Amino acid sequence: MYEKIKVMDLKPEMNNVNLVVRVLQAGEPKVITTRSGQRTISEALVGDETGRVKLTLWGRAAGSVKEGEAIEIKGAWTTAFQGRVQLNIGGAGNIRVLDNDAVPQPEEVPDSVPTAPSNYRPHRRPPRRRPQRRQGFRK
Repeated sequence: MYEKIKVMDLKPEMNNVNLVVRVLQAGEPKVITTRSGQRTISEALVGDETGRVKLTLWGRAAGSVKEGEAIEIKGAWTTAFQGRVQLNIGGAGNIRVLDNDAVPQPEEVPDSVPTAPSNYRPHRRPPRRRPQRRQGFRK
């Protein structure tokens, strides 16, 4: 069995996050450019009885949720942007639609959002190195 977490218990840089939430808003898929090239994403606002959080759906998960649905999310990870925790899910994660009464209705979800600690500094990835071309044998 896995442990489900509540929205307000989310912290930056968590992995393998599992939770049950209501989709409060759902955006359309769009293509963005990242360090790795072009990626398809969609964004949603989800919440439970403790608060709400922005959810970014990457790759084939993009566009897979609809406003009003109660969903179970497995295998997500968190990041922080401008002091707020954000939830992310990609191809390795799983989203399952649940019975409508599994989580509070949209009007019952509080406006609280999880925040990063004031001293939090995000982990920075080193710049991608491009392979150097070899000019052939030199004497």
